[in-house]
Amino acid sequence: MTEKRFPRRDFLTATASTALTFGAGLPATAQTSAPAPSSRSPTFSTAQPADVILKNAKVITVDADFSIAQAIAIAGERIVAVAEDAAMAAHAAPATRIIDLKGKSVIPGLIDGHAHMDREGLKSIYPSLGPVRSIQDIRDRIADLARKTKPGEWIVTMPIGDPPYYFNVPEILAEKRWPTRQDLDAAAPDNPVFIRSIWGFWRHTLPLVACANTEALKRAGITRDTISPVDVLTVEKDANGEPTGVFIEREMQPIAELIWFRQAAGFTRADRARAMPMSAAAYHAFGTTSVFEEHGVANELLRAYKDAYRNGSLTMRSALVFSPNWKAVGGAPLGPLIEAWAGWLGEPALGDDWLRMAGLIVGIGSNPADVVRATASPYTGWAGFNYDFFLPRPKAKEVLLLLAANDIRAVTLAGTSPGMLDLFEEVDREIPLNGRRWVLGHISVLTPRDIERIARMGIVLTTHTNSNVYKQGHLWQQRLPKERHREITPMRDLLDAGVTVGLATDNVPVSMFWPIWQAVAREGLTKERIEPEQAITRAEALRCSTASGAYLTFDEGKKGSLEPGKLADLAVLTADPLTVDEAGLRDISAAMTMVGGKIVHETANWRD
Repeated sequence: MTEKRFPRRDFLTATASTALTFGAGLPATAQTSAPAPSSRSPTFSTAQPADVILKNAKVITVDADFSIAQAIAIAGERIVAVAEDAAMAAHAAPATRIIDLKGKSVIPGLIDGHAHMDREGLKSIYPSLGPVRSIQDIRDRIADLARKTKPGEWIVTMPIGDPPYYFNVPEILAEKRWPTRQDLDAAAPDNPVFIRSIWGFWRHTLPLVACANTEALKRAGITRDTISPVDVLTVEKDANGEPTGVFIEREMQPIAELIWFRQAAGFTRADRARAMPMSAAAYHAFGTTSVFEEHGVANELLRAYKDAYRNGSLTMRSALVFSPNWKAVGGAPLGPLIEAWAGWLGEPALGDDWLRMAGLIVGIGSNPADVVRATASPYTGWAGFNYDFFLPRPKAKEVLLLLAANDIRAVTLAGTSPGMLDLFEEVDREIPLNGRRWVLGHISVLTPRDIERIARMGIVLTTHTNSNVYKQGHLWQQRLPKERHREITPMRDLLDAGVTVGLATDNVPVSMFWPIWQAVAREGLTKERIEPEQAITRAEALRCSTASGAYLTFDEGKKGSLEPGKLADLAVLTADPLTVDEAGLRDISAAMTMVGGKIVHETANWRD
């Protein structure tokens, strides 16, 4: 079997004047409205011939009974049968391809509840510095790039350190310091040089540091008189008051590159278009077939998804939450605006099984650094979302009430907007939320009362175990008294309360098997067990990564389990997730990934 190119997809564009205020043309099917969500699967004939049969496998269906089968038959983009090998004879025709998986495990395609998928491909746009371990290593790498670059042209690289986390910098360098402008001048005397900082959530520790040479500082207009616009950004100066070329930031999202270097270090529309298929391929390699872009997408990223959808290169089923630019609204009344948005954001939202809208993100609070970042709008850098989507609390409540009244789903992030659960509850008193599947993402600490309220309102959750269990679980244990450790990402208590929880990567790293492992093992970066009483079973973790992810986007009737009538989204794995040793869970990858009956990823000799 070889990969098939996905056909070009044509779609309609939203034309509501208020949507165009935000530049929000949206994909749709050839119909002018999407069908209502349904939990029912299409009916298939028991003797329907299959295009492909995968047999002699361990098919982990993740159906209601978590049943295990031997074989799966696929016709077109749908599953026609899941059963024992002997039952597949009814679906075998002369043209049917029959593949013996020799006992390999097959699972439903994984669904990432907070993906930032586009970011992975963007990492390839600018060259890596490689595994540098000294200032001289950095100078050698920059000098090598300078030899390949015309004099006067920019040299922009990825950050110092080892991806994907960039831990222990600058300590990994022999000199234990950052390179200065003089270091970079010596390596590239005829070029402006900028070494960008990390996107802080890759590592989840501060500071972020970017470095520039003298010519780069000159082109950015940075002198001894330059004053940082916010106190979390420091333009480092030497003993004589001259800039050293080092920028130190004490916030997780870069500022310096957005306000001073975006013309050189920015991502163009062509960059984003080129990166999107690479991003999807990286996620497919670990069995992910659907993503929920929960943090919201600004028009810049929405356009990239539409471009990929239009040209047929979008192989990932993608549900997008809209990130509005509230400054564009000004003092306009919100009621008519949000009522107009209901035409493309209201459930069932505009789009199809490949690309559609899935709600609007709302946050509360104010951050001066976000206001500065937003001056780069409509450019968003690594973020893909509008930096200043936050609202004062009274205005946020007004928006949430209008969203509920217009059947638009609200999405919020617990970590960036504390107090949103209280606000959801206030809205619930006026307009009941149960059944609307409003989303609370990036959960960290939840009290028993929080869990009771979440269950009562039918709120759907997504986790961030890569941060709150693995990287920062030990810090949460230090912050909270012992009697409250049970509240740290309380998966066991949430599932026991009947709450639907989807797992997520946040792109740190891209493999969903890391959150699956974290939910099961509860092991942190320090090898410490983070409240092991909150561990869930492997079967439950798989369900959270498949069926619960489908529920998150009203798609439980179409995907999330391997059952007749559902979309043929699946992964053949390198190890059995139900029996591999616990540490091995995080090392699982996909030998083959299929979306809608078409192979989107395969390793060499995966059928052997």
